[in-house]
Amino acid sequence: MHPEFLSAKRQAALIRRGKIGCLELLDHYIARIEKHDAKINAVVVRDYERARKRAKALDRKRKDGPVGPLHGVPMTVKESFDLEGHPTTWGIPALKDHRATQDALAVRRLIAAGANPFGKTNVPLHLGDWQTFNAIYGTTNNPWNLERGPGGSSGGAAAALAAGLTGLEIGSDIGASIRNPAHYCGVYGHKPTWGICPSTGHTIYGNVAETDIAVIGPLARSADDLAISLDAIAGFEEIDAGLRLKLPKPRATWLKGLRVAIMPTHPLSEVDNAIQAELEALGKFLRKEGAKVSMTARPDYDIAHGHHLYIMMLRSITAGRFSPAEMEAFAAQAKKLAPDDMSYPALVARGVPMRHHDFLRGHETRERMRRAWFAFFQDWDVLLCPPGAGTAMPHNQTGERWERMIDINGKQVSVIDQMFWAGVSCFFSLPGTVAPLGQKEGLPFGMQIVGPQYGDRTTIEVARLLEKGWRGFEAPTGWD
Repeated sequence: MHPEFLSAKRQAALIRRGKIGCLELLDHYIARIEKHDAKINAVVVRDYERARKRAKALDRKRKDGPVGPLHGVPMTVKESFDLEGHPTTWGIPALKDHRATQDALAVRRLIAAGANPFGKTNVPLHLGDWQTFNAIYGTTNNPWNLERGPGGSSGGAAAALAAGLTGLEIGSDIGASIRNPAHYCGVYGHKPTWGICPSTGHTIYGNVAETDIAVIGPLARSADDLAISLDAIAGFEEIDAGLRLKLPKPRATWLKGLRVAIMPTHPLSEVDNAIQAELEALGKFLRKEGAKVSMTARPDYDIAHGHHLYIMMLRSITAGRFSPAEMEAFAAQAKKLAPDDMSYPALVARGVPMRHHDFLRGHETRERMRRAWFAFFQDWDVLLCPPGAGTAMPHNQTGERWERMIDINGKQVSVIDQMFWAGVSCFFSLPGTVAPLGQKEGLPFGMQIVGPQYGDRTTIEVARLLEKGWRGFEAPTGWD
């Protein structure tokens, strides 16, 4: 039996039927990490002893019935989540000796659903890159091509799933950090509606407040696994006991009648022709299946203005890491900018020192745009678009992120241009599910399925329908 590439749902089913033991499956993954991970460098923190104890207990409990839908499934978690007794550093060298005193809330909820965490996966510095490397743990490689990165910031998570080193994963996303690695590694990822999955224990410096735009969510090898994991981690904390989460049912459970808008590219981030062509081919397939498809339907607001506002507010939201002197330097830089300079460095310079008054004005504009999305989703069930502009990028750790270039249709463009596709959903609290779409020159690429706010079950269900009718997870070769 070779269970490493099965979905978590199927692994749990095998355990329930006694076809494989919890400890047996865990040891299988540990052996694979010992054999393969030296080349990939995805699982950088190992929690084997505690996981083996938990697996033995789960094996004993199996005869009395599963503790949850993930009973015995070994999983890893992004390094930025707390695992008791292990480092949580976010790739920051100054935090290399930090040790968590308890598991993150989402980890505890996954354990309650039967999952068995046994390690942590690599991240970029401050979780702030579409590559995954840092001075503590080194560089993570893409199992489809070791000369390329797996994306970021949940890059180690996606790489471990693609290479069959873990059964399930959980990551975080404020700028495509779940969606981009899923896209680059050919796996599934779900960025939930903002606020439905508490991030307690996914933090540094002891912070407890939820960060605007930022979410946590699952990565997996199937859409079913995303749904099961979301059910496990979603729901308000005890402090918010007066609130109850009840996500709507999927808008459709078959493709016939599904209302789909498709945006294959945009002037702010031109997309590789192969990805555009596959989205257009998918549109034709959906029409044949009885779906209503539009290539031109868009929400009624200035999409370019929305993107520029996203970058500025994003950089304001994450500005807490900067010292007062650095904040003053950004403010001085912003004063020198031409009013029409909408380059990424200019948007950052304006965003980092943004005054609270200006942030509130930006938030009012964002709220109007969110309502435009609400109106759009009265007519359409989902919007399909790319998660990024191209396939996995070659390793490039030189200079600032926006200075690194990628080839898109024969042109050199900044890798940061792809942030446009991140903001399409996350800036407006919308769910975005990434599912496999196609391949180019031996590298996978995905689609982003965007739905209405709180329409998480709809976007995951569309991913499940397309998993059956279009394309599902395919394992890269060489990791048997």
